[in-house]
Amino acid sequence: MKDKIHPKFYPDAKVFFRGEHVLTVGATVPELHVEIWSGSHPFYTGQKSFVDTAGRVEKFQRKFAGEYFKGKKKK
Repeated sequence: MKDKIHPKFYPDAKVFFRGEHVLTVGATVPELHVEIWSGSHPFYTGQKSFVDTAGRVEKFQRKFAGEYFKGKKKK
């Protein structure tokens, strides 16, 4: 590797999920704070749960609520 062009590598970077240390990985930052990981994702856990961290469903419901589709007529 060339000197002084690569970021510093942390072989023991800690991954935090909801403030709790869940695993250790290699990364270019000393700590990672994640909103979802394999231990909480429904695909890996087999549990049915709804994950909406960005509020996308509420935004969609607000946008298309009410008279949105009634005002458009097909020709």
